[in-house]
This record gives sequence, C-alpha cells and structure tokens, in this order.
Amino acid sequence: MGEKILITGGAGFIGSHVARLFVNKYPQYEVYNLDALTYAGNLESLTDLEEAANYHFLKLDITHEVELDKVFEELRFDSVIHLAAESHVDRSIKDPLSFAKTNIIGTLNLLESYKKHKTDSDGVFYHISTDEVYGSLGATGLFTEETSYDPNSPYSASKASSDHFVRAYGETYKLPIVISNCSNNYGSFQFPEKLIPLFINNIIEEKPLPVYGDGNYTRDWLFVEDHARAIDVIFHNGKKGETYNIGGHNEWKNIDLVKLLCKKMDEALSNEVGESEKLITFVKDRPGHDLRYAIDATKISKELNWVPSLDFEEGLERTINWYLNNDKWLKNITTGAYQDYYKNQYQ
Repeated sequence: MGEKILITGGAGFIGSHVARLFVNKYPQYEVYNLDALTYAGNLESLTDLEEAANYHFLKLDITHEVELDKVFEELRFDSVIHLAAESHVDRSIKDPLSFAKTNIIGTLNLLESYKKHKTDSDGVFYHISTDEVYGSLGATGLFTEETSYDPNSPYSASKASSDHFVRAYGETYKLPIVISNCSNNYGSFQFPEKLIPLFINNIIEEKPLPVYGDGNYTRDWLFVEDHARAIDVIFHNGKKGETYNIGGHNEWKNIDLVKLLCKKMDEALSNEVGESEKLITFVKDRPGHDLRYAIDATKISKELNWVPSLDFEEGLERTINWYLNNDKWLKNITTGAYQDYYKNQYQ
C-alpha cells in the first residue's frame, strides 16, 4: 500500500479538484477524502472517482474530536491536505460561531490527531488558507507572504486564527507544516452562492444579479484547476514551515467582471446583446467589505516554477460552458437534491 494522504473538505469546490488531481496523477497514493457533506459538500462532484482503487471516502465532521482521532489512529496518515472550512463571508456575518467552530476548533482537532498519530514518513500538514487574512488593500500594492494579518470579517478572522495555530504547532511541536494563501477561485463544481456561479445561474433563470455597493470592489481571480496544480507543487516541493501566496495576476472590479460575464452569457445563450446586463441590481453593501485584494505570487513562481495557465476570458468561457453543459448538477445543487446522493450511494 502506498503513502496515505488525507484530504479534508474534498467534496467541496476546491477540494474536489484537488482530490481528482491526486487520485488520477498519483496512483501510488491512497487518497482518503474526508468531508462532513454540509450544504457545500457534494459527492456528485466526484462520481468519476468512486471506482478508483486508490480513492476512499470518509463522512466525518472535523469538529467531532473523538471520532476524528479514531480515524487517525486507525489509518495513520502520512500527510494531510486541509481544505475543510466554512468559507462564505456573508454566512460568517450571520453566524460567526459556526465559522469559529469549523475553521479554528476543527483545524486544532486535525493538528492534534496528526501530531499524535502521524507516521515516521516525510509527510506534511498542508493548510490551505485565503488572501482575506491580510485585510484590505488600497488602490495600489500587493499582498506578499510578509504582509501583516488584518482580517475584517468573521470568516477571515477564523482563517487567520487557524493559520496562526498551524504555524504554532510547527514551531512548538516541530510538526512539518506548510501554508498557502490564495485569491478568489472560479471554475466547475462551485456552489452557487459565490459570485460567478450565482450569476450564471441567475442569468439562466432571468433573476436579478445583486451587486454590492457601487460594484468597485476589486478581487484577484484564479482558475480552480490552476489552484489545484499549485497545491500539487507546494505539497511535493514546498519547503516545510514556509508560506506561499497563490494568485492569478488577474484583478477585476466586481462590476467589470459582472458585465463581462453578462456578455459571455449572452453569447453562449444566443441572447440579444446587453440582455443579461439588464438584470444587474445594486444592493446595500455588506458590513466590513474589503475594498481590494491582490496577490504577489512571485515566490511560488520563482521557487516552484508555478504560473497560472489560463487568461481570465478563456477560463470564464470554460466555466460558463461547464455550467451550461451540466444543468442537472446545477439543478440538483440549487434544489438541494444533491444531498440525497450520499444516502442513496453509500447507505
């Protein structure tokens, strides 16, 4: 049996892409996908892996300390790739305690179990985080790995805390750790609460496109498959104890992105020019809304030879086409029918 890799949150958006990459690219690994299957964890995103000999699914919540520790004791993982998290800022504003429970306590549970039961192999606890821990940028400048933390939402505060605990375990217990902080992801299998899949679905259904404030908030966007490739190279070649920022070199103001998305959707749906733009609706801004995020990805580029593979327009077109060609997946996710999949498939 090969090296055992635990991927947490592997039925989520980014996690499903990471699980697919590791299962298919590294048949010598035994890949264990652990997910609580909350609202954003969807096994329908992983049906192509179910028959793979080196793939195993574990339904478990990382906040369940005793059950989690039993799994670590039994399976003795060589490495952990930790993606499990509550990740939507709007939800964190309404329910900050659930974010603290999953993102902080859940991460601590994983660290404790890995510390107690890790093998003697040259493994790593790889913690995937967000650029939001750095706070908000002005009109210029970029986040680097040396940027001080300044989180402004309950979500980013919970992720900042989990980052600090991972580093603390690396220093205090000499646990082999690595951390990456990434900009906004987009692509296939993303739950339609995030901007791009939400607006794709709303345009299909001719619903309003709610844009916060004046729409001039700026984000750096990265195609999810490029993020999965970055996780791959950091996992295998990153230096223990280091942090790597992953960005797309691709800044867009929200309103400009939405207008481009509308244009691309009109083309894909054979609509009249400008039809989707009529759905844009400006809504009241959310509290603590960071003005701008932008990542300096020089370190990962120079040290690990990683760069994004797609320009944004190509990536956006691929994303739109995926959602239009997978209308059953989208319908199931928006109606909640996908939640029956685990019960029907595994029980």
